[in-house]
Amino acid sequence: MASFVETGPSVPVTESIRVDKVSPRARLFKNVRAVLVVLVALVGLVPIFIMGITAFKSRADVVAVPPRYIFQPTLEGVVFLLTERSQLSGKRLEDAKKNAENLGLFERIALQNGQVINGPSDFVMRLRNSLIIAGGSTIASVVLGVFAAYAFSRFNMPGKDDLLFFILSTRMLPAVVVTIPLFLMYRQLGLHDTHLGMILLYTVFNLSLTVWLLKGFIDEIPKEYEEAALVDGYSRLQAFYKIVLPQAATGIAATTVFALIFAWNEYAFALMLTSQAARTAPPAIATMQGRGGIEWSAIAAGSLVFLIPVVIVTFALRKHLLRGVTFGAIRQ
Repeated sequence: MASFVETGPSVPVTESIRVDKVSPRARLFKNVRAVLVVLVALVGLVPIFIMGITAFKSRADVVAVPPRYIFQPTLEGVVFLLTERSQLSGKRLEDAKKNAENLGLFERIALQNGQVINGPSDFVMRLRNSLIIAGGSTIASVVLGVFAAYAFSRFNMPGKDDLLFFILSTRMLPAVVVTIPLFLMYRQLGLHDTHLGMILLYTVFNLSLTVWLLKGFIDEIPKEYEEAALVDGYSRLQAFYKIVLPQAATGIAATTVFALIFAWNEYAFALMLTSQAARTAPPAIATMQGRGGIEWSAIAAGSLVFLIPVVIVTFALRKHLLRGVTFGAIRQ
């Protein structure tokens, strides 16, 4: 006897797939927006391009009118930046040219401009001071900012909003307003022209930025994560280190970059509160003097070298920076 099995309703083998087509108007808008972004980026890179080519121009090419974009590259700017020189003339110059074959590359380049190298310049020390002061103040402000932001985000305290506004108000204060009082105070405390004094000052001015930025990121981390950790036996400090910090990594990276840029580029305090031992690169570049004229190639070379550390840090943290600025600490 044949048996029949009842089957359900037939299911079509193929299904129609709807394809969303981008309208020509939307495609045109997207292309125009991309072109505008490229144009804005190119305009923003023009000063960096001019600075880069100026660093490798000779003195004659730098002051040429109209500007020369096709030229013979030279290391004059690097030599002028890294060395101290004196001018030669007459018989001393002729004697030095006779022995040019026995000189090094930097000595020969200086001799072509009628100069002799006396020793290294102070720029390397100024750059080292910038690394110490900017790095120390960035680390201190971010570490203190993380703890302060966590406290403001998770705990209720009397006058919380007023205290937050007071912290932010320190960022609104123009630097020139407090320069003279700080100068007098630092002279009394022995902090004038010291690395510690500049690190403390930059840390205080960066704290308002770090606290407000990090508080926004920590606010986006659900409190339920920490409550679950506390139920599992974690202490408040363990929950902070193992739950909050990993989730806020993108915000910490973005805040670190912003704090570093401020401390690295700061000019007014470094000019007024330092003289020799703790003088940083920005005022050193601005006050750079040449021999027989302004050495624009040396200034451009110094600016180019000064730009490199910030570019390296920003590039290293680029993934965290983009996520932190665009999406916040986490996506819920």
